[in-house]
Amino acid sequence: MSTEATLKRTNVEATPDSNASAEALQNRYGANSADALAGWNDTLQTLLSHRSVRAYENRPLPDNTLETLVAAAQSAPSSSNLQTWSVVAVENRERRHRLSVLAGNQEHIRTAPLFLVWLADLARLEAVAGHAGVHPEGLHYLETLLVGVIDAALAAQNAVTALESLGLGSVYIGAIRNAPKQVAEELALPPRVLPVFGLCVGYADPERPAEIKPRLPQSVVLHRDQYDAGAQAQGIALYDEILAGFQARQGQSDARWTERSIERWRTRESLHGRDRLRDALTALGFELR
Repeated sequence: MSTEATLKRTNVEATPDSNASAEALQNRYGANSADALAGWNDTLQTLLSHRSVRAYENRPLPDNTLETLVAAAQSAPSSSNLQTWSVVAVENRERRHRLSVLAGNQEHIRTAPLFLVWLADLARLEAVAGHAGVHPEGLHYLETLLVGVIDAALAAQNAVTALESLGLGSVYIGAIRNAPKQVAEELALPPRVLPVFGLCVGYADPERPAEIKPRLPQSVVLHRDQYDAGAQAQGIALYDEILAGFQARQGQSDARWTERSIERWRTRESLHGRDRLRDALTALGFELR
């Protein structure tokens, strides 16, 4: 259904806000949507316009950008206010280069002016307990590591929203887990601190603009009251067509989402070293009872 027909059907007069939201939905899902958003504002515009930026201008960040992003990150929710995360800001060019090699030799880690490595940090709580003469047995369970990973992810996403509102771009680097022990050594991490992912930050290169990649339809990911997989096949088939067309327009392979996803998990080798993560966690001091 066209945007005009949707607006007519819902008896909503076309306004700059409604036009902007319709365009944002079109870009996010790669197709016209019969659904309307509950409202529209700058925050929603920022969120729905998110894209991964892998090409950066050779341009320094404004003063206090890092501190602003950390303040935004610390404003994210934290389980029981334990704040089991930390972040290492890597601005040194040589260190960024070494980290890029460890993370699959990704060029944007070297070219972005700022690289943030987000950490699940249980060492801080262990030290606090130690100063109080307490042995924190609960720190050594899988649940506590999950709390740290979730805290780090929530904090990082707050920072991404903040940096995008400032006109900056970013891309997450999951490949920082390809070699967690070596990354820990490079960053001088103490035991019981895990590098969860990296984040490149900088000004997007206007000569190589990033596009908004369409996402799965809401019919695939949204369940009401109970999980219902009934609509997934149709939604995924539609998404396969949408994403294949998007990739082709970007000059990339027109492989469908299902094909790409299967290949990503088909073999142990496709994990690029992350199949050894359990052993790495043990080496980094996590007992995972």
